[in-house]
Amino acid sequence: MSGYWFAVGACIALLVFLVVLLRTRRLREKYAIAWIVVGVGICVFGAFPGVVSALARLVGVQTPSNLLFALASIVLLLVCIQLSSEITTLEEETRTLTEEVALLRFDLERLAAGLAAAPDETATPPVPGQLPSDGPDPAP
Repeated sequence: MSGYWFAVGACIALLVFLVVLLRTRRLREKYAIAWIVVGVGICVFGAFPGVVSALARLVGVQTPSNLLFALASIVLLLVCIQLSSEITTLEEETRTLTEEVALLRFDLERLAAGLAAAPDETATPPVPGQLPSDGPDPAP
């Protein structure tokens, strides 16, 4: 068994694993697309090794495997940059939400303190010269 067929088999296993992750919703589509493109590309390179040799000659790389390592490094660098961008966005959203929750909590505490300090407006004001009673007024 040549190394190319091993690469094809590994890529097919990777694609099946990605489909399982997508079906179980453990991986979002926007992240899976890049990995599926990489997997399909490596399947093509594994099935048709002449394509890699031709690309290596075209680019000027002596050994086709060096071209594959360079392409893999570039892909991993792009994935890292994309994930860093996602983390930055999530950090900003988290900071904004934390500030909003803190402001809402402050407003709620201030409102609760204001209600506790205010006199009860539903109670009838006491009449001068009359004692307050505990029960309702008797019927006339």
